Amino acid sequence: MTDPAIPIAGRKSAALRDAVQARLKARHAQEKRFRLYGRMAILVALSFLALLLGRIVLQGYTTFIDYQMSIPVYVDPAKVDRADIAGANYDMLVAQAVLAKLGEKDDDLGEASGKVMELVSNDLGFQLLKQVRADSSVIGKTVTLKGPVRADASLYYKGEMKRATIEGDRKLDDRQLAWLDKMRKLGMVSSGFNVGFLTRSDSTEPEQAGVLGAVVGSMLMLLVTAGLAVPIGVLAASYLEEFAPKNRWTDFIEVNINNLAAVPSIVYGLLGLAVFINWLAVPRSSPLVGGLVLALMALPTVIIATRSALRAVPPSIREAALGVGASKTQTVFHHVLPLAMPGVMTGAILSLAHALGETAPLLMIGMVSFVPGVPAGLTSAATVLPVQVFIWENASERAFHERTAAAIMVLLVFMILMNLAAILVRRRFERRW
Repeated sequence: MTDPAIPIAGRKSAALRDAVQARLKARHAQEKRFRLYGRMAILVALSFLALLLGRIVLQGYTTFIDYQMSIPVYVDPAKVDRADIAGANYDMLVAQAVLAKLGEKDDDLGEASGKVMELVSNDLGFQLLKQVRADSSVIGKTVTLKGPVRADASLYYKGEMKRATIEGDRKLDDRQLAWLDKMRKLGMVSSGFNVGFLTRSDSTEPEQAGVLGAVVGSMLMLLVTAGLAVPIGVLAASYLEEFAPKNRWTDFIEVNINNLAAVPSIVYGLLGLAVFINWLAVPRSSPLVGGLVLALMALPTVIIATRSALRAVPPSIREAALGVGASKTQTVFHHVLPLAMPGVMTGAILSLAHALGETAPLLMIGMVSFVPGVPAGLTSAATVLPVQVFIWENASERAFHERTAAAIMVLLVFMILMNLAAILVRRRFERRW
């Protein structure tokens, strides 16, 4: 017995149902693929981030491991003249004390002492000079000094210089490596956290180089940048958004502000060189001129972020303020701007964080110079963290390269803290409409 024939209407309904189910199946498959692509994109981004951070940490964490030498030094009256204290060779005194501790003797030409000087930082010689200058009664006595070993000796202790390497291909010979092993065995050398990297400024000697001067320079420069870019940017944005008439002139200004936000940073460096240094004679390589240049660069971003925050405030706030008799100025500065402040502060902090990482405009105004001390003021010679990274990476000493990665870690900590501050400010003052 055959099945009854399906009516024409029933056939169309079944075909339509099948087509709908096919389209739903295709749509669900497309959504699954989209979610998969999204997860893959996030995974790739996180992989590159982990690779970048991992490479920086692996190269730079050894900077925070410090090897200090403690050595008693006899201040020989025959070699230190009370009438000419600075004329003595204090590095030689330290080297000979190290040789004596190792049970070695120097030759007539002082070759052994010269090789020891390549292992011991000249910071110990400066310490001895300072002690003798401060109290000449130590002449004829033994004083104990403590200071870092040379950068190459530190690299050997950290395992970055191998004894298996051919002697001619490394900076320290076999005799010097044997001395280093013996120093460690005798307890002359100890390891610990490298506090000096955070408390010292730049130096020509890698083991004495630190980031304090660059950190202070960055803070002073950001102080100038924030003091100029934030108030000027907020006031300009408030005028353009709330007070300025909508005509071709304001449209022209808005377009140019958006264009200035996309101008390459080195152009601002050229502008700062021409205007602030050559014309206004602002001191070169100072936090003041650096802050002025970065303020110009951050200003468009602050204006754009502030205008967006002002637009996010509901019109009902303005209407209510005006309805109870407030003036336009009172409405903006007593009601609208305070409610927009989370977005304003977030944009300002992020623009400052971006300015902190800029290098190109600062190179144009001379902040690439070697600055061994901490800047005393806004007009003192200074360097900043991005430029310090640039200087160390181009140094010939191998030990400076690990300090480059460590300085990047310090810079990243600064930027993470600033971004965290932006998030906390937004969450603390956020308003939902």
